[in-house]
This record gives sequence, structure tokens and C-alpha cells, in this order.
Amino acid sequence: METDFNQYFRKSLLKLKPYQSAREEFINDGRKMILLDANENPFETSVNRYPDPLQMELKSQIAIWRKVGLEQIYLSNGSDEFISQIVMGSCEPGMDHIVIVPPTFGMYKVAAATFGVSVKEIPLTSEFQLDVPSILTAINEESKLLFIPNPNNPTGNSFNSNDIKTLIENFKGLVVVDEAYVEFAKTPSILPLLNNYPNLIVCQTFSKAQGMAGARLGMAFAHKELISFLNRIKAPYNINSLTLNAVLRKLKEQEQVKEQVADLLKERALLEAALKKVQWVEKCFPSDANFLLIRVDNSIHRYKQLIVTGIVVRNSSKSLGCENTLRISVGTPKENNILIKVLQSLDN
Repeated sequence: METDFNQYFRKSLLKLKPYQSAREEFINDGRKMILLDANENPFETSVNRYPDPLQMELKSQIAIWRKVGLEQIYLSNGSDEFISQIVMGSCEPGMDHIVIVPPTFGMYKVAAATFGVSVKEIPLTSEFQLDVPSILTAINEESKLLFIPNPNNPTGNSFNSNDIKTLIENFKGLVVVDEAYVEFAKTPSILPLLNNYPNLIVCQTFSKAQGMAGARLGMAFAHKELISFLNRIKAPYNINSLTLNAVLRKLKEQEQVKEQVADLLKERALLEAALKKVQWVEKCFPSDANFLLIRVDNSIHRYKQLIVTGIVVRNSSKSLGCENTLRISVGTPKENNILIKVLQSLDN
């Protein structure tokens, strides 16, 4: 059965004629061209020309790296831009809603509020797993997007893969599986299933394991029809030349990335063992990410104590089911050793 991809998008945007940037009006056949089309400053610097609006050189390398089709890739100014774009593109304000599974990444809710889209929240179970029956009961025709961060933020755990598949198969809208922390997880990426599910979007990032948070590059992978729509509604030059060049270099450094991930996983294990020995730490939750969630006796008090010592962690206590918790990123060995000594020195 052929999928009608128009069902996933706002009717008011389906006939949108995108702004066509100057560089999209011709196909470069490899000749040296005189570029007099975009009102740029002609004096050569590394950034005097507009970047490729469709980022074809970088996408071609990512396609090989992630084993997907070139036309299945959408690049965004950080994953936050993609999240905003998919909410804006899929949901009719005042009519449709997104579905989230708190405790979860806060930007999904912020993006929805920005575009006047309501949010349906289906909490995770007490074990921080997906409550599949409750989600399937709660969704309806106005449920246009389901966001599943896997591994989850702020809890750090991965979800049951069969639960995710069940939701993809039974959700009539788009399912966004946000794999920002996938490089740190024991469970593999869901990316190989992309061609099985036309309503699946997988997003990843260069901000975490790749060590490029300052460059701001997110990736979304989906059916080519979904990607085509996203390209129509994006800003013409949403990724700058400096980022494109930096990421192309980073793709050649993946062995180093793997080594850093391995080091961070070792440090995470050491940090977890040390945290479990701190008297006022009541629980250290299992993690598949580069951070640990801990439940403490008094999160506000402990957060302030750490600030005084020059250490900044995240007080995650406002997240549903995360009362009296702190989220601690895994740092360098030196930073982690300092943290452990400080934690052990704080009053009980």
C-alpha cells in the first residue's frame, strides 16, 4: 500500500513555493564559474560566498557513514532547529498536538508552545520505560507527532526496542526517535529500520559524542518524501560554511571519536561506583548516555553546595518523576576525580 505523505503535513504548507536561493538556480558541471548572482562581496575570503543550500558534499559523506540514501538526510542548525521545523510543518496551530513521554527532553514542549501547538503528555512508567498501552489509548486523529528520545534525557536509560516498534507501527502520525546519545548506548540505532517505516524519523547530532556542540549540526533521517518537504520549508542557507567544513573534517576522525566514547564509558562506570558510596546519594540510575541521574536527599541543597565548590551540574528535580535528582555529565578523568572528592567531602 502506497503511503500518502501529504497526510503528515499542514495543508496550508503543501502548496508553499519555497524561496529558491541563487545557488539552486543552476547545476554546476565542474567548470569555474563567475558568480554574479547573489550580491556577495567578490573579494576572496574563506566565507565570502554563500554555502551550498542543500549541503550536498557533506550529505554524500554522511550517507556513506550512516548507510542511508543521500535523499534521506536533512541537516539542521542543531537538532533544536529540526524539532521546531517538524512541529511547525506537521501541526495545525490550535488543532493538532504532539505527544511526549515525560520525563523527557524539554525542547519538544518549547517548540510546540512556540507554534501554538498543544502537548499531550503520557508519563513513563515507574521504571522509566514507555507506557505503550496508555500512549495507544490516548492518541487520536489530532496526534501528529510522537517524540521518543532514546536513550532518554534526563533519565539516561534506553527504551525497550519492541515497544518503540509497536508505537511506530500503531501511531498514524510521525514518530521521531531522537538518538542524541546513541553512540554511548549498548542498544543499536534504529536507523537500519528506516526503510521499513515511512512514518519514522531518526534524528542524531554532532553535539554529544562527536564533540561539536559549538558547531551546531543536527541530522534527521527519513523517507525521501519527508526530507523533500523539510527542505521546502527550511531557511535557504541554514548551515554555515564554517560548520560544513568542520563536520567534513570530523567525519575523518571517527576512530578518535570511538576512543573518546570508550574512555567516557569507563569514566561513567568509575563515577557510578563512586556515587553509590556517597551517603546522601539515595540512588544512581542506570545510564546509556554520557551522564548519570542520581536521586539525593535534597537536590537544591546539594546543587548549591556544588556551585560553591565551582562545579555545575543540572538540577533535574522539576522533571516528572525526577524529584530530588541531579543530572551529572561525565567529564574528563581529572574533572571526575575532583567531583568525587568534593562529593565525598560534603556534609551528610
